Amino acid sequence: MTSLLVLLQAAANIAMGYMGAAIGAGLATIGAGIGIGKIGQGAMEGIARQPEAGGDIRSTMIIAAALVEGVAFFAVVICLLVVLK
Repeated sequence: MTSLLVLLQAAANIAMGYMGAAIGAGLATIGAGIGIGKIGQGAMEGIARQPEAGGDIRSTMIIAAALVEGVAFFAVVICLLVVLK
């Protein structure tokens, strides 16, 4: 009976790991979407206030969005590695 209980607890821990990885991947994706949206919002407001600086603001926005996307991609890969472990 105790060995069955140990097996059930091990199975529950594995399931919790999968669920945690799925929640982590989802949160990373949602966070990246919100972050890139805020970057775009700030860039559009900055370009509206100073149209002559539009090129510089746009290039800075693209670099910042790429960095946020890279961090989100890294987080999703880590979550997938937990699942595939």
